[in-house]
Amino acid sequence: MPVVNFERYCEMLDKAHRENYAFPAINIFNIDTVNAAIEGFVEAGSDGLIQVSTGGGAHSSGNLNDMVLGAISLAEHAARVADRYDVNIALHTDHCTTDKVDSFLKPLIAETAARRKEGKPNLFSSHMYDGSDLPLEDNMKTAVPLLELCRDNDMVLEVETGVVGGEEDGINNENVDREKLYTTPEDMVAVYEALSQVEDARFMLAATFGNVHGVYKPGNVVLTPEILKNGQEAVIAKYGEAARFWLVFHGGSGSSQEEIQETLEYGVIKMNVDTDTQYAFTRPVVDHMLSNYEGVLKIEGEVGSKKHYDPRAWLKKARANMASRVVQACEDLKSAGKSMGR
Repeated sequence: MPVVNFERYCEMLDKAHRENYAFPAINIFNIDTVNAAIEGFVEAGSDGLIQVSTGGGAHSSGNLNDMVLGAISLAEHAARVADRYDVNIALHTDHCTTDKVDSFLKPLIAETAARRKEGKPNLFSSHMYDGSDLPLEDNMKTAVPLLELCRDNDMVLEVETGVVGGEEDGINNENVDREKLYTTPEDMVAVYEALSQVEDARFMLAATFGNVHGVYKPGNVVLTPEILKNGQEAVIAKYGEAARFWLVFHGGSGSSQEEIQETLEYGVIKMNVDTDTQYAFTRPVVDHMLSNYEGVLKIEGEVGSKKHYDPRAWLKKARANMASRVVQACEDLKSAGKSMGR
């Protein structure tokens, strides 16, 4: 089984929900970051998610700048590698905004549908539609038919309400109205009412509680995790315990351990990790270049040192350090050592 199937994926998420832990969802953009993410999960003994954004897909396709082709290529590599290990790896797409639904999300769903007709397993386990740029009613009008498509192809859909501040992957919300950074209980009830109409579908909600993409010095980001608690309570009060959301934490880089683990009590089962793993990947490369300056450059007619400028030398260090940061994320989110096994 290359990636987890729908039933196994839902078991993963339900178990995390029940036991108050969450899975890191690691953004990837090339083969080395795919390998790093999987190797980190393996070292931690954790199941987990790896995810590709529109920008990551475009980057991985080179000059073709084809985000769909790149996403499929990364997913195919991930599926082959994940199949050699004993942890469960789910493949997800991240932050598809409304303007890219027809050019990114729907083609990837169609790719899965075509594979299923040939008797092949799903390539992706879930997708994210980010309609936070729209009024909530319009957001849900787009989300519902996407959820129907995902349901028909045994996939989970993630949606977002409110706005995650900061900048990521070309989406800039640095000057957004601060009120939009906080999802209300009424918003969460409205999302449940809209999405629960799709029978037999499963969905995740990225509700915002002051989240900001990127990483900032302590004190610059004001998180209010209790918003998640209040929203869950409002939904449960109206529709019962079974309506409790699978919640997603976006913009968590730089958050305190206490803030992260508080969200687990309120139903967060997935936390996106991108900025921190980007830095973890880059940091040893910088060290390698500065420590081996005369080896990586052919200075004043010299020949340099092939063992130092060979990209495999510094990419290996980058991959290992990123994998270590994935292990830390698993420990922070309490998923370490809790793999369901294959």
